[in-house]
Amino acid sequence: MRTKFVQAAFESPSIVQKQPAHPISLKAIKMSQTLLIELFTEELPPKALNQLGNHLAQSIAEGLEKAQLIDNAAEYTAYASPRRLAVQVKNVKAVQADQKIVKKGPAVANAMKDGAPTKALEGFARGAGAKIEDLTIVHDGKQDVYAYEYVQTGKPLGELLEDIINAAVKKLPIPKVMRWGSSTFTFVRPVHSLIVLHGGDIVNVSVLGLQSGNKTLGHRFLSSGEIAIENADSYAAQMREQGKVEASFAERKAAIQTALNEQAGRLNATVAADEALLDEVTALVEWPVVLEAGFEEHFLAVPQECLILTMQQNQKYFPLLDQTGKLMNRFLLVSNLQTEDPSHIIQGNERVLRARLSDAEFFYKQDQKATLESCLPKLSSVVYHNKIGSQAERIERLQSIAAHIAKALGADAAAAERAARLAKADLVTEMVGEFPELQGTMGKYYARLDGETEEIAEAIEQHYQPRFAGDNLPNGKVATAVALADKLETLVGIWGIGLIPTGDKDPYALRRSALGILRMLMQYGLDVNELIQTAFNSFPKGLLNEKTPSETADFMQARLAVLLQNDYPQDIVAAVLAKQPRRLDDVVAKLQAVAAFKQLPEAAALAAANKRVQNLLKKADAELGEVDESLLQQDEEKALYAAAQGLQPKIAAAVAEGNFQTALSELASVKPQVDAFFDGAMVMADDAGVKQNRLNLLNVLSNLLNAVADIALLAE
Repeated sequence: MRTKFVQAAFESPSIVQKQPAHPISLKAIKMSQTLLIELFTEELPPKALNQLGNHLAQSIAEGLEKAQLIDNAAEYTAYASPRRLAVQVKNVKAVQADQKIVKKGPAVANAMKDGAPTKALEGFARGAGAKIEDLTIVHDGKQDVYAYEYVQTGKPLGELLEDIINAAVKKLPIPKVMRWGSSTFTFVRPVHSLIVLHGGDIVNVSVLGLQSGNKTLGHRFLSSGEIAIENADSYAAQMREQGKVEASFAERKAAIQTALNEQAGRLNATVAADEALLDEVTALVEWPVVLEAGFEEHFLAVPQECLILTMQQNQKYFPLLDQTGKLMNRFLLVSNLQTEDPSHIIQGNERVLRARLSDAEFFYKQDQKATLESCLPKLSSVVYHNKIGSQAERIERLQSIAAHIAKALGADAAAAERAARLAKADLVTEMVGEFPELQGTMGKYYARLDGETEEIAEAIEQHYQPRFAGDNLPNGKVATAVALADKLETLVGIWGIGLIPTGDKDPYALRRSALGILRMLMQYGLDVNELIQTAFNSFPKGLLNEKTPSETADFMQARLAVLLQNDYPQDIVAAVLAKQPRRLDDVVAKLQAVAAFKQLPEAAALAAANKRVQNLLKKADAELGEVDESLLQQDEEKALYAAAQGLQPKIAAAVAEGNFQTALSELASVKPQVDAFFDGAMVMADDAGVKQNRLNLLNVLSNLLNAVADIALLAE
């Protein structure tokens, strides 16, 4: 069993520069030196550790900068380990620079009356602690005013630092505070010591009931006794060498990542772990040592997702995958102990994992004694929401919605209905009861064991997709039909009983459901409003608010705008969505076409013309209809009508073919006629017939200009 000690990564050149401690002298007092602050605590919550460290460091640096105690821009290093939060700030002054203060008072015109000072001037002088003869006259940008100018002597660091640290501590995003002993102070964990060093000198402050010093403790087992920090610059090196603590979260994380990759590389394997697990493990150790361990091969008969989850979630281990992506019976762990013989650590961890895997194996075998179909009656007692019933009632709705969508997609409706029927059956299995994260995944495995088709098995797993932003979409039409049914039913049902998302509350993740629906519909040419209505109709009549279909359709449009604005400018998105598209499979093509149109030299003028046309059409007294050629009087309107007639079939054909860019580029040809019409013709003519006919002509033009998008909304 190989071990990889991470020390090598720690011995790389440090970012801090060592400098000797300075004796206390007038010269030293005036110098800018590194400031070190450390709070030594009991074990901090791992998931919050890095954020706490960065937040504390940033707040203290900002406080020093605001107090004008830093030369140039603040340069700081954050430290965070399981038992400490610390920050190192470069170029911190011992004393603030003297500041010239100008207090402005009343205007000169109002300050004297009959050669004597007014009450306003006297009051200002008194408030400023000055005599009237000490005041000067300055210009404040508008007028001459009386002012009191004086030099404020800079305060020493020690007078200001206590408030800066206390303010930073109070602002920390602490999930839950606690008290300890007889203390009235609160913090995320009990605090035992405080270091505040400016260069080599202790700065006398009190924080959380602790008096500052220069001593701390290192690793709980690997260091011996107190460590006296010589100066602020030597902190990281001393903690590493004397305390066996890599204080920097970032460096500790990088060292663990390197060691994991090296160990995995020797086994021709890859590490199965996300960033969150690496962050959590980094927050649990001060002196990491990566060890290789294993488990019995027979456990690999259990679906690897179960094994990986229990290793990651329960034990914080790093599973290993072979080159085909299959789980190996080897894994990596990160110990907080360096020892010549790590075998006892490895064996202890293997023993703990063996018990976990045995549980998973037992659950898997127990679940196989029943089919998914036989699990369905149990769903009657699983409440989905007390206003809209159980999971069993929900399944009935999912079946009908999924079958409807499958037909619309040209997929196997019976397969979609079957997949929807079995989609939630694994919720009552032992494995999902233990690991809720495996819902859908276990359903896939059990469906295969029950002899269901692969298409149905995959749909059971994938109907939860996309689970989050950037997640994969379901693969195949049957899986898509079930996934759409699941999210539509959730959105319409929960919305219909009044649980509408607010600014900060969305307990049923309706925004996420809406985005998932939209992403899928952008792949398929289905009518979003029709699907919403289908989902609404699947509920018992009168159960949901009757306005639910229209409200959820509006909500979907709003979410679509949010989704698209990640990739396209707001005005282009607004122009396309103004048409309230019900099919979304061509939205991206329209966005790209409008973006290309906006670059044309004629675009701005046509956009302005469209805006003008829309405003004029709002003034129409009668219903708009066909253009009567006999009523066309002026050459300008005749030319515009001819151009529109010639353009109409070209744009219609391009739109029908989905060639939106061609449709929009054709508009450029009508610009001269549009400009001439507005220059030479009066739309709101005295003759009612002529006026109506010109409005009809503008309506024809409007239909052309808005065939793809409302270009009036494009920003100049």
